[in-house]
Amino acid sequence: MSDQLPEPPEIAREVFSGDAWVRAEAFAQLLAGPGVVRGLLGPREVPRIWDRHLLNCAVIAEAVPADVRLVDIGSGAGLPGLVLAIVRPDVSVTLLEPLLRRTVFLEECVEALKLENVEVLRGRAEELAGRREFDVACARAVAPLDRLLKWALPLLREGGELLAMKGERAAEELAEAEAQLRAAGVRTAELVSVGHGKVEPPATLVRVVAGRAPGRARQVSRRKDRVPRSKQARGQ
Repeated sequence: MSDQLPEPPEIAREVFSGDAWVRAEAFAQLLAGPGVVRGLLGPREVPRIWDRHLLNCAVIAEAVPADVRLVDIGSGAGLPGLVLAIVRPDVSVTLLEPLLRRTVFLEECVEALKLENVEVLRGRAEELAGRREFDVACARAVAPLDRLLKWALPLLREGGELLAMKGERAAEELAEAEAQLRAAGVRTAELVSVGHGKVEPPATLVRVVAGRAPGRARQVSRRKDRVPRSKQARGQ
């Protein structure tokens, strides 16, 4: 299948600069070859690997802060997590994926591309909640926003960000999740457009900044209201 891989567009050399260029080309070959053979990518996607997949994922980096811990929920073939790891070596990336055949592919890619800023975890977001905390969570074509919020927010520190890749229904999904966003105590939720002049159309992200979970806030409040026994004794 890799013989169908098109020549990368000129803008790709600008987006994947320096050492990232060699890795991006190698990853494109892995997606078009083993990725298709193992069913992680459809054969019809091979001609669109650069514009629809690699570049479209790479521009998310514009919205990712420096030196953060990022989790890619439902990483699949490594889109967008592996691409972000390639273009942003300062970011520590965790690829979270429940299916074994996908995690095997991801581990092979990490080894082949010699990416030292990536770990592959087999599991679901619900299983990781309470055990790990991240600055950024990202996801692409995993689930509607209302369901994605349930998975992502428990993985984020207070002030952490969910960056969800969404297409034409981004605004609609954001509106539909309004009640859930309020209940979760998020700080902000907005649409962000990235990749202007690099991909057409620009990629649309839903960016949600996590607040303190309401349950956690109540627990902290109760602890503050409780008078230490030593002070009670002195007041009697």
